[in-house]
Amino acid sequence: MAAALTPSLSRLLRDVSRSFFLTLRVLPGAVQPQIGLAYLLARTSDTIADTKLVPIDRRLEALRWYQQQIQDRAAGPSIPAAEASATGSQAGGILAGLASHQGPPAERILLERQAEILGVLAAQPAPDRQFIAGVLATITSGQVLDLERFGGASEDRVTALRNDAELDDYTYRVAGCVGEFWTHICTAHLFHPDPGTHAFLLDHGRQFGQGLQLVNILRDLPGDLRQGRCYLPQDALARAGLAPADLQNLDHMARFKPVYDHYLGQARTRLQAGWSYTLRLPRRQLRLRLACAWPVLIGLKTLDALAGGNVLDARQRIKVPRAVIRQILLKTILLYPFRRAWESQAPRLNHLPL
Repeated sequence: MAAALTPSLSRLLRDVSRSFFLTLRVLPGAVQPQIGLAYLLARTSDTIADTKLVPIDRRLEALRWYQQQIQDRAAGPSIPAAEASATGSQAGGILAGLASHQGPPAERILLERQAEILGVLAAQPAPDRQFIAGVLATITSGQVLDLERFGGASEDRVTALRNDAELDDYTYRVAGCVGEFWTHICTAHLFHPDPGTHAFLLDHGRQFGQGLQLVNILRDLPGDLRQGRCYLPQDALARAGLAPADLQNLDHMARFKPVYDHYLGQARTRLQAGWSYTLRLPRRQLRLRLACAWPVLIGLKTLDALAGGNVLDARQRIKVPRAVIRQILLKTILLYPFRRAWESQAPRLNHLPL
């Protein structure tokens, strides 16, 4: 049985998980601890990577150290008391400086409580530890690559990914691998599909995660540009006669729109793969289906909003209104007894079979 988070860590998870807490809360109890713990670990590494007041070389050192701590906890169910105490002190030394630079109190507390969070990882059953360590190794590798790639970037020196292969690799490392992890945990604890269905879920789970990350990239474009980061590939921009820095000029929206629309289409296709993933889950797994359906449907609504706005204008924060989100949640629950109506809530492409 998975080791549960303590009540105080559960509250911390709520405070740092933002909109994802909605999904975590509806998940079946048999997988909540593992997925919640994995989120806490990933949120920690993300906080380390994003502490901009700390030099990049120190953040890289802390990320690599933290990645090793996760792998060490996954290697065995327990650590000798002396070693655990030493590691706790080491965590305090390495992460204390980062914690002092956090604005949101929850992120500071997250870094300060790493010895406890890593202890929960060590207490998980061996297969779950390996699944969690595997996905965190991939996520942190993406965060390290991100820091290295954009180390010299700034608002006056915008750096872009080079091509679609780099974009695909990035979205896999930070989100596609989460879809695979989600599938491994759920099929280990909730249902046991045949090999063909399991392969389908792994593939579509990867696409699902990549689609959600691509939505984030498209929505956060102006903010990323202010930091000198452009996740839309340089070669795609060049074909439209644009350089990455040109996206800081609102007058270039007309020339940029075909490029942007192309990636909106990519994101939509991958979210539709996420819908096929959701429909392939056993119908009796209501809570799991809801946990998958909500981000798909909210993501598709976000893409609709992005398609109609000037996405280069940093003054416009394009997002789905809370009232619309509440409607989505309520509709998915009320329509569940009506199979065809429930399944038709999102479009599905012909080449994405059930």
